[in-house]
Amino acid sequence: MTLATFRQSRWFSLVWIIPALIVLAGVVVAIAIWLRSLPGVQSFLTTYPGRSELPAGTPVGFPAWLAWQHFLNAFFILFVIRSGWLIRTTKRPAAYWTRNNTGLLRTKGEPQRISIHQWFHISVDSLWVLNGILFYVLIFVTGQWARIVPTSWDIFPNALSAGIQYASLNWPLEMGWVNYNALQVLAYFVTVFIAAPLAVITGLRMTPGLAARWKPLERVYPVQLARLIHFPVMLYFVLFIVVHVFLVLTTGALNNLNHMYAVRDDQSWWGFGIFVLSLVVMAVAWVAAKPSILAMLAGLSGKVRR
Repeated sequence: MTLATFRQSRWFSLVWIIPALIVLAGVVVAIAIWLRSLPGVQSFLTTYPGRSELPAGTPVGFPAWLAWQHFLNAFFILFVIRSGWLIRTTKRPAAYWTRNNTGLLRTKGEPQRISIHQWFHISVDSLWVLNGILFYVLIFVTGQWARIVPTSWDIFPNALSAGIQYASLNWPLEMGWVNYNALQVLAYFVTVFIAAPLAVITGLRMTPGLAARWKPLERVYPVQLARLIHFPVMLYFVLFIVVHVFLVLTTGALNNLNHMYAVRDDQSWWGFGIFVLSLVVMAVAWVAAKPSILAMLAGLSGKVRR
């Protein structure tokens, strides 16, 4: 690739974006360190250490079903994002799928033809939603909801405190087995109860075939609004995943991975081993999810044409 070609590519913007982000991060860290030197801020951090009290009776630790839920959610969201990105960027799909029988995906009596990427996106989305519904039921039945739902207004000053601690590189004490810090609670709450429902609601509004069934709501909920919201929500999930993985690996990787994958609170290597195995499964599925394999799977429920 020549310099002129590189300047015209989408990657050229990274030449200045990455250094700009590094400089911005340095400025934020410097300001946070300066703030922590102020007596008033030190008093604030003492009053609000970054963690709110949990309601009485909140479970300690993580049950096995939550570890499975975590893996399945990570697996499905990986391919939800991948297929969504392919829908947005692929000009000529490798194949198109048409449903065998009549049903939801139809327009004016005829089955709706969609790209193989749209079929994959809808299929994986359906699994992700089913897994999410099961997650909602289980967290409320078992009381795990109290760990990710704010129950006191002091969550906000504590979140600010945790943010200052992160930004100053003097990070909050990690106690994930017992209680997340306030910034984590807010991030999990937004992800589970705001971003995920938004992704589903806007995705349904844009689904080929289903979109026509929303016509009576066009004035109050136009498809353009759904498109305007759906893509930023995807970007939010990408950002959340990047930050989440970064913090898991930098705030006590063995302990955190044991919490999420081995449901134990120790420094053993079990969680790390299961985590690596889950990455292998994801990598194999990523390689296998090529158009020829997708077309074969899609052919089980409809007609696939190139």
